[in-house]
Amino acid sequence: MSVRHALLALLSEEPKHGLRLQQEFEERTGEVWPLNVGQVYITLQRLERDGLVESDDEHRAGPQKRFAITSAGGAELDGWLRTPAADVPPPRDELVIKVLISLRVPGADVHAIVQTHRRHMIELMQRYSHLKMEAAEHDLGLALVADAELFRLDGIVRWLDAADARLRARPTPDPASRPAVTAEDAPAVRTDGAGALR
Repeated sequence: MSVRHALLALLSEEPKHGLRLQQEFEERTGEVWPLNVGQVYITLQRLERDGLVESDDEHRAGPQKRFAITSAGGAELDGWLRTPAADVPPPRDELVIKVLISLRVPGADVHAIVQTHRRHMIELMQRYSHLKMEAAEHDLGLALVADAELFRLDGIVRWLDAADARLRARPTPDPASRPAVTAEDAPAVRTDGAGALR
């Protein structure tokens, strides 16, 4: 998520000070993504340095200093809103890595691991469904965030179901088809003169 562009969007309404920007950011995103006020001020300093915002009084500092978007900031915001998200390689998803690694762990029950994670995702979906039902009707931001999270979690559950089906369809190795270990394959055992292993 781009905090930089979120702040520009909030400033496109009217000039605001940092603390108000932090509060509005959390309100508009359904209070799902907490934002440190220090990060707000650091981002505002960078935006001001880049000419995308300006402060109303250069001599006033701290929480009372108000910021306004510049025309360059408006153009930056408009360009960001219209630019499709970058097509990047898939992130290193911890859940995907766990399933892949479990395939190589001796004795690991991959199906049980998949089902454990599936149950957890279903529980999270239930929490977001309740959150959405309990939210005030006018809290559009929270509803949109909850919907986005429900769709994301649903995608993970679908992937887990597909992974489990693929794993179940995988042929089980036949122990009889494994090559037998011969004396030539066995590691050499050395003994001392009295026959003790060394």
